[in-house]
Amino acid sequence: MQIPFNKPHLTGKEAHYMYQAVYNGKLSGNGEFTKRCQQFFEEKYGFKKCLLTTSCTDALEMAAILCDIQPGDEVIVPSYTFVSSALAFVRQGAKIVFADSMERNPNIDAERIEALITPRTKVIVPVHYAGVACDMDRIMEIAEKHNLLVVEDAAQAIDSFYKRKPLGTIGHLSCFSFHETKNIISGEGGMLGINDARFIRRAEIIWEKGTNRAEFFRGEVNKYGWCDIGSSFLPSEVVAAFLWAQLESLDEIQAKRKLLWNKYYELLKPLAEKGRFRLPEIPDYATNNAHMFYLVCNNLAERTALIKKLKEKDILAVFHYLSLHSSEYYKDKHDGRPLPECDRYANCLVRLPMYYDLAESDVERICEVV
Repeated sequence: MQIPFNKPHLTGKEAHYMYQAVYNGKLSGNGEFTKRCQQFFEEKYGFKKCLLTTSCTDALEMAAILCDIQPGDEVIVPSYTFVSSALAFVRQGAKIVFADSMERNPNIDAERIEALITPRTKVIVPVHYAGVACDMDRIMEIAEKHNLLVVEDAAQAIDSFYKRKPLGTIGHLSCFSFHETKNIISGEGGMLGINDARFIRRAEIIWEKGTNRAEFFRGEVNKYGWCDIGSSFLPSEVVAAFLWAQLESLDEIQAKRKLLWNKYYELLKPLAEKGRFRLPEIPDYATNNAHMFYLVCNNLAERTALIKKLKEKDILAVFHYLSLHSSEYYKDKHDGRPLPECDRYANCLVRLPMYYDLAESDVERICEVV
């Protein structure tokens, strides 16, 4: 029986809540389930304001608008990340200045950020790879020193922490994903987290197609109109209803994923100690939300062989990002600096199956093949 790389987990309440949403007669966004989900994050993690979006990409695009990115502004982004981390700012006219990863961790190397700052720099985008925190104290210190904004790409980082601070609550803005490969899902879906109160009103307007419609429905104005740029960033109530069922089971989902992650780690540790590959490293300042389990092979050939062998045994393992600085779209726009750590992760990192319904016996089988 094949072990897939990912399998979406259903708690059993999704269809029930979606049925409720349909028969509530309010299917467009910003209804009861949208408000429940947003309030959940605000109360549990301490965001000043949360706004559900149709994807994490949309949340990033909202962040780029809120940061008032103008053509020629520079945004510092790790090269080892998903395209949306950069694309959202490119669409506003930004020049992306790519940063390298750390040697022992795919996250952005905070100690190399300051050398990349110029008078045109406006934003730093730390990406919490695999839900493990970047060095946020150092990043916020640099941002404050140079009067920059910080947008946390927390797509993979739900329920993970930096020095007891929830990821996504540290930067000025943050963006989450509820894509079906994440810990908590709604098929497609995302969320903008707002930690700086000056962005709240404009964020709601951008979220609602550039209108003050949200204020109107709260009874704060007697009519609404076109106030700013924006788009239709909010998801339907059906999507929010699905997400609510997942959020109700957050603790249970997280506990199972962490159990599987720890089993992987213990079974593969002897091989890592022999130097066959490296296991994920969790810095002292970070927690592990068990979003993914990956290995860093010694070279591309070994990774290719490992993925091939696993596939022969009906186990689907996959590599991850290609370095954005060498992508077809951006290679001619990059300033030419080598980013060796990003390239190493692009060539050597392999992700093993990780999902709620994975059995412990499946983990044992995978580790035996490895």
